[in-house]
Amino acid sequence: MPNIKDVVRNELPDGKVDEIAFEGANIILYSTDKDFCFGNDDLIKDIVNKIKKRVELRPDPSLTISQDEARRTIKEIVPAKANLDKITFDEERSIVVLEAENTQMLTGRDTDVVDTIKQETYWIPEIKRTPIIRSPIIENIRGVLYQNSKERRDFLNETGKRVYNGWQRNQKKDEWVRVSFLGGSRQVGRSCLLLQTPESNVVLDCGIDVAGDDESAYPYLQAPEFDIRDIDAVIVTHCHVDHTGLVPYLYKFGYDGPVYCTAPTRDIMALLQLDTIKIHQNEGRKELYSQEHVKKMVEHTIPLDYRQVTDLTPDVRLTLYNAGHTIGSAMAHLNIGNGLHNLLYTGDIKYKDTRLLSKAHTRFRRVETMIMESTYGGKDNKTNDEDQDEKLSAIVKDTIKRNGKVLMPVLGSGRGQEIIMMIVNLMREGEIPEVPIYVDGMVWDITAIHTAYPEFLNRNVRHDIFNEGNNPFTHDSITKVGSHREREKIIEEAEPCIVLATSGMLVGGPSVEYLKGFAEDQRSSLIFSCYQGDGSLGRRIQSGQRRLTFREGSKEENLNLKMNVSKIQVSGHADRDELMHFVKRLKPQPNRILINHGDKDRSIDLRTSLHKRFHMRTEVPRNLDSLRLK
Repeated sequence: MPNIKDVVRNELPDGKVDEIAFEGANIILYSTDKDFCFGNDDLIKDIVNKIKKRVELRPDPSLTISQDEARRTIKEIVPAKANLDKITFDEERSIVVLEAENTQMLTGRDTDVVDTIKQETYWIPEIKRTPIIRSPIIENIRGVLYQNSKERRDFLNETGKRVYNGWQRNQKKDEWVRVSFLGGSRQVGRSCLLLQTPESNVVLDCGIDVAGDDESAYPYLQAPEFDIRDIDAVIVTHCHVDHTGLVPYLYKFGYDGPVYCTAPTRDIMALLQLDTIKIHQNEGRKELYSQEHVKKMVEHTIPLDYRQVTDLTPDVRLTLYNAGHTIGSAMAHLNIGNGLHNLLYTGDIKYKDTRLLSKAHTRFRRVETMIMESTYGGKDNKTNDEDQDEKLSAIVKDTIKRNGKVLMPVLGSGRGQEIIMMIVNLMREGEIPEVPIYVDGMVWDITAIHTAYPEFLNRNVRHDIFNEGNNPFTHDSITKVGSHREREKIIEEAEPCIVLATSGMLVGGPSVEYLKGFAEDQRSSLIFSCYQGDGSLGRRIQSGQRRLTFREGSKEENLNLKMNVSKIQVSGHADRDELMHFVKRLKPQPNRILINHGDKDRSIDLRTSLHKRFHMRTEVPRNLDSLRLK
């Protein structure tokens, strides 16, 4: 086949396009012909229909008016009700980023603001939502992307060259698909898979087991199948550290390619990775990577929306679908070899509507093999989400009546926001007294990120966020905790309160500081709300340990845990019934299911049940297993 740029060029009028560039799998046409830059939608659609790739026509950067003049013009065009907050220029790509509180005023059906800005400035507007809660991490990430505009454009172009470098090659006769399990098999933590074809090497997730020791915390990147020089792309399903904590490490050791995920996943995983560095520093451990490696990862991330199709390599095409687990969480559907094989990797899923999210997607064009999680896949794993409000209400009321304090160690992303909504709703309904709610650690920053991407939340939450006075995340009782001194003051105060703090497993983070302060107060309560990994302090407390030892350098502190210990079930993972129902509702049904991300017994139990009920091939691979899919 001819070079794809030649195919596109042959469809264009002579002399109208000066440059054809790549932005990942997207093809960008730059023109210095002012008349040609607009009004050619039909021509672009014809090209798209012919090559089945995304094509965009932009004015050449030389046509754009000066940034000062463009800024003045844009402010005149944008309606005041949009509450335009920030204007940022990506000069190498002729893009101007507009951040506004009311984006509907810029993109709604009844407005021509975007077209007017294009025609009067020759800048192409890209609309972003201003978070209702200020988010430094979002500001920093957007700053990194647009301050390094030339490097970003060069990277995207090189990524496109890799995608299309097989365009001219004949289809290989010896086609095969193999997946290697480098972590997360028969365990929860350090998720990492390697997908290989004769053409491609793609990593799916690369995480850390935060409760593991030095030998078991990280994926098997020393496996013979894995060579960082050969990696073409990394796919990240969601932000949690057990799926993303080691991604910057790849850049430290020479990886220079793209990371594909949703925009909220990119923002939150960067925040969690920076926190991982901070935790290692505080514990006197050597950091796995530096802030510069996290920054490089951000620069190399290509965010995708749900159902947006993109080519990763000449023979692997990716589409992300809602997984229902946490904001931006995705299942990765991979079309391999132009229909040779279709793989669905679920990552972590929730197959039930929650306060925040809609349940996982179940309809696909083709699925031959599925790799699915089994965190709560055992027969004994049944969650009763409907009863949890009543249970939480009773614990909080009893604790406050005793003049005690409630400590809830939470996951920063997903469960923290669910708990905030539960508590605020109980206060609004008069079920619990309105006492201070202190939000500490990354919970606050990640909550701010939720308000920047309401399109990833369910309809009810979107309505509340935009309805003044109803936003649960800005309730009057909520206070952000931002320093060690503020933490100490909360511990010393006599008044009852509710504290939500990371980490959820009591493995580092501010929750451990509060635990030390509250531990010997029998009036107070410790409420777990998320999975507690093997070896974590949270798991040991759940198992009955009440003598706690804390070490900081050579200093040792011993405490007797006298708090009331409880657990409520607010899980972002599908329980046993949900997993079985998810498989039942899948259209089409896969021929083969590989089970990972679950304790050994639960994974094997789920495999047996799926095989008996659906009569399909089911397996539970071990770490370091490599399986041929096709």
